[in-house]
Amino acid sequence: MNRKIGYVSLLVPNYNEAKDYYTRALGFTLLKDTDLGDGKRWVVISPGHDEGTGLVLTEAKTDEEKAAVGKQGAGRVWLFLHTDDFKRDHWRFQANGVRFLEQPREEPYGTVAVFEDRYGNKWDLLELKP
Repeated sequence: MNRKIGYVSLLVPNYNEAKDYYTRALGFTLLKDTDLGDGKRWVVISPGHDEGTGLVLTEAKTDEEKAAVGKQGAGRVWLFLHTDDFKRDHWRFQANGVRFLEQPREEPYGTVAVFEDRYGNKWDLLELKP
């Protein structure tokens, strides 16, 4: 069996603002930005340059969706950004104004630090041990 998680939907207040933030501050790659009509777009970003797991930026429209922006993990870390160079990415993110909630720490599985994106979603920046 060959299966994988292709995309994760991420609620954002505005397509263009979110696209700019994730590509500029976090260095994500814009894979797709397709107009679907009626104000909807198919905006896919990825931390890499390939079609691995990506984020579909979904512009919040309803009151319920707007209330969930930045809270999809209910206050917990819910997105895990793996890196091959923790120090490089930690420095780059800080230089781009990304807010870390803790100092980097060593765990049995790797080097990790929690950060918040522009909307309050909590992420782990994580370099796994070999």
